Amino acid sequence: MTTVQSAQNVTEPQPAGPHVGDKLRGRVAFVTGGTRGIGAAISRSLAAQGAAVSAGYSGNDEAAASFREGFERDFPGQGFSVHKGDISSPDDCRRTVAEVIEQQGRLDILVNNAGITADRGVLKMTDEDWSRVIDVNLSGAFYLSQAALRHMLERGSGRIINISSVIGEMGNIGQTNYASAKSGLFGLTKTMAREAAFQLQKAGKLEGGLGITVNTVTPGFIATEMLSTMPEKVLDSLRSKIPMNRLGEPEEVARVVHFLAADASGYITGQIWGVNGGLDM
Repeated sequence: MTTVQSAQNVTEPQPAGPHVGDKLRGRVAFVTGGTRGIGAAISRSLAAQGAAVSAGYSGNDEAAASFREGFERDFPGQGFSVHKGDISSPDDCRRTVAEVIEQQGRLDILVNNAGITADRGVLKMTDEDWSRVIDVNLSGAFYLSQAALRHMLERGSGRIINISSVIGEMGNIGQTNYASAKSGLFGLTKTMAREAAFQLQKAGKLEGGLGITVNTVTPGFIATEMLSTMPEKVLDSLRSKIPMNRLGEPEEVARVVHFLAADASGYITGQIWGVNGGLDM
């Protein structure tokens, strides 16, 4: 954007860092897996729209601290917090949601982004491979959403956004557990969307309010750390299958998330939003 200056009205230089908008001003978002990859892009995108952000993580304390340092530098005074936990644990899910509400005062937006892989063919997949991926990628989203939904129903408004995968729509060799968990999020999304609206209507909080919506975003192949280790020949093969002929960027997924999180998106619920360059149509 070009700023026109005059001798009478000179625009002062703006501080470095992202411009912060007002679309989500006053809202609190909790993004699981929110300190790296797609989750980090979502955290920053929501903050750029004015939200206070809480980011969940499970492993590397040093990496989480580094993300926090950069985040607080770019979004000073915007109410950032980090929460360590294992989302395959129902108790940890309830604890982290409670921590966010205690520290931030409320919870308006839950983004179920955290996920893992443990790839093997069906015949070689162990019981542990299966259970761990289902527990983290699907059950964790349920436990977190259940805890957040109770709070949102009391307030009469909220947004739950699940991050699935194009693999949940298409399947993929060696990823039976991952594909099953990610496609399971579709059923979770649609059922919770219906239940949230039903509960609000029953409580007389549906008409004229912001409502509670539940939606899913399904990224395709996104340029993250996970894909950066793949050989170039493999990446070329992936690109050749994508009509847009490129990998997606984390920010392109994040853009859909902050759109769905907005107050103005209150008539969109129970939907699946693909961000995959046309890989699955």
